[in-house]
Amino acid sequence: MTGPAGVILAGGLATRMGGGDKCLLPLGGAPMLEGIIARLQPQVSALALNANGDAARFARFGLPVVADSVEGFAGPLAGVLAGLDWAAEQGIESIVTAAGDTPFFPQDLVARFLVATEGMEHPLALAATPDGRQPTFGLWPVALRHDLRAALEGGLRKVVMWTDTHGGRVAEFDGAGDPFFNINTPENLAKAEASL
Repeated sequence: MTGPAGVILAGGLATRMGGGDKCLLPLGGAPMLEGIIARLQPQVSALALNANGDAARFARFGLPVVADSVEGFAGPLAGVLAGLDWAAEQGIESIVTAAGDTPFFPQDLVARFLVATEGMEHPLALAATPDGRQPTFGLWPVALRHDLRAALEGGLRKVVMWTDTHGGRVAEFDGAGDPFFNINTPENLAKAEASL
């Protein structure tokens, strides 16, 4: 069995940043997405980007771009489903998701998910810090994609409601700083730039 594939979730509307693609904002002299790819790619067997609209704007990154199949910006779960459908086409059994606006996530993210889900028939887990679960960082089994599609079509939007239904576990992350610090505002971007 190959290891999980990676899917970077960048399908949001970025309303607090004035719209557009947060992952393309400059951080450390390069698009934030470049650093996220560099951090996730060594941990996974393949990598895709979940984004909506014209995929050509991401061509320079050389990743497959998968769009939400559920209408109306249904949130992170729609991106997870798009990633699961793409992984199924590749014959991959699971994906790990990372947010496209969270540049400092752990470099042992996938390894910790695999430890947390040992023995599960359908490995499913979310990252968690002492502040709570991080719903855009998870390990998701392709085997549950049809169940997820049905839940989304039924109106479900809360990640933890779906993962709890399936006995999802948590992978605990703590230590210095906030490994899941995400960039939602211009002030957050300035803070991230200062911490580089």
